[in-house]
Amino acid sequence: MKFCKKTRYGLTALVDLAAQPSTTPVALKTIAERNDISLQFLEHIFASFRRTGIVKSVKGSQGGYNLAKDADEITVASVVEALEGSYHLEDEDVLVENSYKGISDTIQKLVVDSVNQELDQILSNLTLAQMTGYYADHYEKQEMYYI
Repeated sequence: MKFCKKTRYGLTALVDLAAQPSTTPVALKTIAERNDISLQFLEHIFASFRRTGIVKSVKGSQGGYNLAKDADEITVASVVEALEGSYHLEDEDVLVENSYKGISDTIQKLVVDSVNQELDQILSNLTLAQMTGYYADHYEKQEMYYI
């Protein structure tokens, strides 16, 4: 399994947004420039986030985007679902007449279902707040510029 670029860029942009003061809307152009992401691609990503209630837009000259809810309420699962749909491994496709149905059922139950349960557990419990905290603790200080 691999996340598509849309999901990686979406998570990157959300961590960037969550790291900013919550009352100040952030322009997509600013997020795009800070993270070297195409503005057009980011607009497409944020349209999905808006539709699913992850971000809200603020119109006007000082407009931009804010999180629509607290960062600890936004899970990685909700972000992936907003951008990719289901993140689960697809079920085994088995014909009833297939003589290997038992093997396929075994693969489904012991591999596919188990992986999907673990994915649910991890992605549903990992929040944007946790990701932002990790980023702040490990990287944000390294990226400061001094004059």
